[in-house]
Amino acid sequence: MLLRGLWLFLAAQLAALHGSSVLVQNPTYMQVLTNQKVNLSCEAKSSFSNPRIFWLRQRQAPVSHYKFLVVWDSIKGVVYGEGVEQERLNVSREVTRSNLSIINVKPSDSGMYFCMTMGNPELTFGKGTQLSVVDVLPTTPQPTKKTTPKRRKCQTTRPVTRKGLPCGPLVLGLLLAGVLILLVSLGVAIHLFRRQRRARLRFMKQFYK
Repeated sequence: MLLRGLWLFLAAQLAALHGSSVLVQNPTYMQVLTNQKVNLSCEAKSSFSNPRIFWLRQRQAPVSHYKFLVVWDSIKGVVYGEGVEQERLNVSREVTRSNLSIINVKPSDSGMYFCMTMGNPELTFGKGTQLSVVDVLPTTPQPTKKTTPKRRKCQTTRPVTRKGLPCGPLVLGLLLAGVLILLVSLGVAIHLFRRQRRARLRFMKQFYK
């Protein structure tokens, strides 16, 4: 029993490194949330007439070890390993394909799952399926976008043109001064005109005497 366990351990270690093209496992990696369902498949690509496909799980921590989970046997039906929760684990056969289903998965279900066929004397392993069960799926951080500052356009204020004359006090003063100058000029002109007229009349009186 001890030698058989040691042989199984060594064979599984070699399978983890190389794997076999005879047994094709899908998928190669899965990351799911707790309490979800997981489906694994293993197909025998060989001339096996009725291969018995075993399912094993490898855990890394705290000590790496392999645990036999389940196998479908044509005579005995489904055979479970020791300590396996049978209500959560199920296996089905489709000719040369074996399908493993695990429901309500837990973080303790995480590990490397191998399918295996047992020959005489060799053991053939698939390349394995890495299963990771987490409570929260990791989020991929989005790359930060560099924001370029917008250039401000300089707005020039146009002078507002006002229609009509401005009504400032300075302008009104200038208008009044202009009017006064006109009035003074008009008064001087009238005075000069009268003086010229008087002088003309005096000249005419002296001329006709």
